[in-house]
Amino acid sequence: MTDNTEILLDIADGVALITLNRPDRLNAFTTTMARELVAAFDTTDADDDVRVVVITGAGRGFCAGADMARGSSTFDATDDIRAAERADFGTIGGVLRDGGGYVSLRIAASHKPVIAAINGPAVGVGATMMLPADIRLASDTARFGFVFSRRGLVPEAASSWFLPRVVGISQAMEWVATGRIFDAEEALAGRLVSRVVPDDQLLPTAYGIAAEIAENTSAVSVSLSRQMLWSMLGATTPWAAHRLDSQAIYRLGQGPDVAEGVTAFLEKRLPKFPGQVADYLDVVPPWPARPVDMV
Repeated sequence: MTDNTEILLDIADGVALITLNRPDRLNAFTTTMARELVAAFDTTDADDDVRVVVITGAGRGFCAGADMARGSSTFDATDDIRAAERADFGTIGGVLRDGGGYVSLRIAASHKPVIAAINGPAVGVGATMMLPADIRLASDTARFGFVFSRRGLVPEAASSWFLPRVVGISQAMEWVATGRIFDAEEALAGRLVSRVVPDDQLLPTAYGIAAEIAENTSAVSVSLSRQMLWSMLGATTPWAAHRLDSQAIYRLGQGPDVAEGVTAFLEKRLPKFPGQVADYLDVVPPWPARPVDMV
């Protein structure tokens, strides 16, 4: 992907680093950025050498929210220019898809685990699109804001589903109803992020976690576990999880990764898992399931 203009994609040692790359605009979100992010996740899913995806921002911020250079028509989906540039996003329920959801649902569907390394401001869509990341880390300079109520909007990027599941309904409503900006320590206390580290340690910490995954685990196991854990957040009974667990264990128990994992343990050595994620995509249902009214 050498033709990107608003993100960077670098792949090395099993880790794909996606960098939002509009530092002069605090990486404000645009249609082009959305399209390039979705394409980047298509690339990482298709590359068997990629074990983990890390996403961060260039410069002094993660993402300052939507680029509002168009003024009052910024969020008007009936605006001719906006409608034309997002026509390929498709529709859902007969209306143009929200651009934040176009990205966040693609991140949610990733076959590889995703680590968000949040540096500086993450506001609006900068806060919501990283909710489907599996691990969220913040630098001590990070600032967050679900500011939609201060712009006359509602939360987007499917965050009305993700945010309460990540932080709980009471904390989610406090942040959404006030629309205020809060710091990394409050994000940590509210479980929006799992760690706060000094700014210069943010990417090294993300890469350390990524390396632990890449060097010690089965790509197939991690990929299926990711799908299973997220999909079961909406299950009404643990029997649904038991059914899914049983199906997955039945298939993987016959496979080469389990044989290697057990043998390596008994031989007291690091495993070398041969399995490929693409060979096991049918083990559990795709998540999130595509709705019938999305065209």
